[in-house]
Amino acid sequence: MANDKVRSSTIDALSAVVRDGQTIAVGGFGLSGNPSDLIEALRDTGVRDLTIVSNNMGVDGVGLGLLIESRQVRKVVSSYVGENKLFAEQFISGELEVEFAPQGTLAERMRAGGAGIAGFYTRTGVGTPVAEGKPTMAFDGVDYVLERGIVADVALVKAHRADREGNLIYRKTARNFNPLAAMCGRVTFAETEVLESEWLDPDEIHTPGIFVQHVVVAAPREKPIEQRTVRPRAAAQEGR
Repeated sequence: MANDKVRSSTIDALSAVVRDGQTIAVGGFGLSGNPSDLIEALRDTGVRDLTIVSNNMGVDGVGLGLLIESRQVRKVVSSYVGENKLFAEQFISGELEVEFAPQGTLAERMRAGGAGIAGFYTRTGVGTPVAEGKPTMAFDGVDYVLERGIVADVALVKAHRADREGNLIYRKTARNFNPLAAMCGRVTFAETEVLESEWLDPDEIHTPGIFVQHVVVAAPREKPIEQRTVRPRAAAQEGR
């Protein structure tokens, strides 16, 4: 491979880049597509006063909830935080600053940052607390609010397959915010379940390697499930 981005030690690779006070974009939706090894390594670096940009903050003791537990986070930019009790406690006490963003707006802010777009106007949030303090402008008689693109110092993402150049393929729901986080990071770390020995098929790639600087192979683990919504097999058969 011409440009081998695979790192043998997750903690060593991350420690060389992350610093106190940085903005970290993290892929995932709920616990689906969380870069669990990278989150744990980020915790183990001991860096503090972080701003985390992510759709949500995991649950207590799992995913990004680990960073809340270790009190390494100063601010969160997120669209949903309802599954983490410790997060709520730190927010209510004033220990944690929170900037809420509508989910689609957050996604576009990350994509815009990765595309070099400083800001964009959207109707979402006009007339609500989300728009407070932000410039507005009328287009064709309709009010829009200005939202800024997000550029993170570091991004952490989870892929299903990767090659040594950093080209990534995500799996099903785990795709979620991962491509957007990869785009908006100045330095992006990708954690992959499968490392291919050959190039990925260009027609299958979700995130091109141009957005990825470091690749690590994920350790085997049982994937956590936030909420199991299942019914007994007998009931399922009766409902047919």
